Amino acid sequence: MTPPDALFRAAMNRLLARVGEGMADAAAGMAVAVQDAPERLRQEWDLFQEEVKAEAERLQREDQPQAAAAADCSGAEHEPLQQRIDRLRAQVADLSTRLEERS
Repeated sequence: MTPPDALFRAAMNRLLARVGEGMADAAAGMAVAVQDAPERLRQEWDLFQEEVKAEAERLQREDQPQAAAAADCSGAEHEPLQQRIDRLRAQVADLSTRLEERS
């Protein structure tokens, strides 16, 4: 083999070896990520559920004093459920009308 041919083949061999190593490293990294993905997803899901529960509890604590005050003022705790629903629908409709008037 002539020196230019040997040099060319050596360069090609080294390039292929490096690309192969890079591909092998990428494949290994991908395999690790795929193996870790279910556990990571589970952890993220658990964290999300905890955050939602904490937020719901916070909102409940915020709403309790307001709900108690509203019940005392309007007698809503003794009001039948359907009447409460109708009253709330009327309030929503009133607010919607007010918002449309402002627009």
